[in-house]
Amino acid sequence: MKSLWKDDEAQRCDDDLAMRVYTSRLLGASEELVMHGGGNTSVKSTREDFFGEQHDVLYVKGSGWDLKTIEKEGFAPLLLNQTKRLAELESLTDDDMVAQLKLFCMDPSAPGPSVEAILHAILPFKFVDHTHTDAVVTLTNNPKGEKIMQELYPDCLILPYIMPGFILSKQVFDAIQGIDLNERKGIILLHHGVFTFDDDAKQSYETMIELVTRAEDYITRKGSTVHPKEESEIDLLELAEIRNVISKARGTAQLAQLNDSKKACGFASRDDVKTIATRGPITPDHVIRTKRTPVILKKNIEKNVSSYVDDYKTYFDTHTDGKLTMLDPAPRWGVWKHRGTLAFGSSVKECQIIHDITRHTLWAIQTGETLGGWQALPEKDIFDVEYWVLEQNKLKKAGQAKKHQGKIAIVTGAASGIGKATALALHAQGAVVVGLDIDTSIEKQFNQPDLKGIAVDITEMKKVKSAIERVVREFGGLDILVCNAGMFSTGQTIDKMDQDVWGKTLEVNLTATQLVMKYSIEYLKLGIDPTILIVGSRNVSAPGPGASAYSVSKAGLTQLARVAALELASDGVRVNVIHPDAVFDTGLWTKEALEKSAGRYNMSVDEYKKKNLLKREISSKQIGELLSTVASQTFINTTGAQISVDGGNDRVI
Repeated sequence: MKSLWKDDEAQRCDDDLAMRVYTSRLLGASEELVMHGGGNTSVKSTREDFFGEQHDVLYVKGSGWDLKTIEKEGFAPLLLNQTKRLAELESLTDDDMVAQLKLFCMDPSAPGPSVEAILHAILPFKFVDHTHTDAVVTLTNNPKGEKIMQELYPDCLILPYIMPGFILSKQVFDAIQGIDLNERKGIILLHHGVFTFDDDAKQSYETMIELVTRAEDYITRKGSTVHPKEESEIDLLELAEIRNVISKARGTAQLAQLNDSKKACGFASRDDVKTIATRGPITPDHVIRTKRTPVILKKNIEKNVSSYVDDYKTYFDTHTDGKLTMLDPAPRWGVWKHRGTLAFGSSVKECQIIHDITRHTLWAIQTGETLGGWQALPEKDIFDVEYWVLEQNKLKKAGQAKKHQGKIAIVTGAASGIGKATALALHAQGAVVVGLDIDTSIEKQFNQPDLKGIAVDITEMKKVKSAIERVVREFGGLDILVCNAGMFSTGQTIDKMDQDVWGKTLEVNLTATQLVMKYSIEYLKLGIDPTILIVGSRNVSAPGPGASAYSVSKAGLTQLARVAALELASDGVRVNVIHPDAVFDTGLWTKEALEKSAGRYNMSVDEYKKKNLLKREISSKQIGELLSTVASQTFINTTGAQISVDGGNDRVI
């Protein structure tokens, strides 16, 4: 491991906290040291209170902040002497510890301090760094882990695993009594991580690099980091089935994101994968994200997941004190035999965190096996972290999930107007959304991990099929399909109709939608509360002269939706139609076109926009929000419906 320290960057740090931010980010820059909120750092300094009096303070990393991107605001300023005194107590509950640390914080807007704040306070050095480095923890997850640590780190204090929080702080407090820590380079916590410290920020950071490098060198000498690699073909319907079963086990829609890299496939293809993958996480902290073990998926998916759920319930019943609330028993990651690994989560961010942790887990497990065996902590120790009172408290504070959280949606014609508004409305309610449009700007408009655009002409069969398969492959399935893409042509009476215009209008508005439905239905049948939404038109009920191609295509589309509702009801797929009218904030309506149309009725543009019974203007956003609502549980018992959104039209009524 190499030091990332740069003197010119360090010299720009104008105070203690700026230096603390700088070296914290150096640690956070390496996933081999910390990942996704893991690890913590601190600096001891002074701070002026409201009355102008100076106090010794401990700036310690706040809960929820990531070392990779932390700012000054990410550190909680605790009164140092009061925080240190907590370690002198014989006992302290976690709730009382959290309450006292809040009382000692000089900034009420600061984040909650790390649960290891007391430990940082009692170490008599200005800078303290703590990481969960892969290399060291891999070596401690070994039958001879303590012996290896003694051999590698004769200049460090080595302590057995103990629960984080006050108990750990008390262990360290007792261990350092009568010890000159200036003669120690750090503290090694078995199955947990490494602490380094110094009055100089650079020295504390580079000592961490040195200690981790020793572990890496040992692994290179004694073991192997070369692991199996394989390739595989993915059955997308089986992937959608896995996601369906996992979602039902968790009780809410989940994404199922696949890692089918050669390394992941190699791990999933090992003959001993069921044995080595289910011994436990690298470090207990990971259990909050990944649970203790993955589910092993092969052949009978439903049985695999059902067995996992039963085993989890047994695990809970074995270790609970009778006062705990069991978490949902669904797995957070899986090993898909010969296919790779899967991350299950309610959002892309959650899945990405799980993927990152499991990537490191695969490395650690396989590397550990070459060093004499992979041996995680006993179940009870893992359980205690998973059901830590501080984690249980988070459950009580959790808010209500968004109505489409974990859902996967495709919206056609999403580059503008109703399609764009619908995509944004679904995304705002927690869905992963992929917008399809012939307009290539869709890929720039929607370029977030959970809001993506694919430029595709939906009249081209192969490209439609490919786009839908891409969505399923990336996110695990499909729940919501909004068929909005269409074209509008007017001004040609039937006897003057250009046949190319007629054919193109029916192709885009009707046949292309049938294609999208055709290739989506097999995945929707495996979706969570699946639904198809068709954007029709007021012209279905109240056509006008000169718009025969448009009116006929939308009428045909409505009939297609009615048939689909009949065909798919037995599979639980709802199909409903929204008929909007006079939605003027779309690309079809230019200022000139609006003025021309309003002029035909001797109206102002504002009057023309409200030319309905309710005298209200209708926006794309309103249509999008309605479509999002119809896709939700609110309309769970509605299928085959046609809903007008036109402000009231006397001809329709």
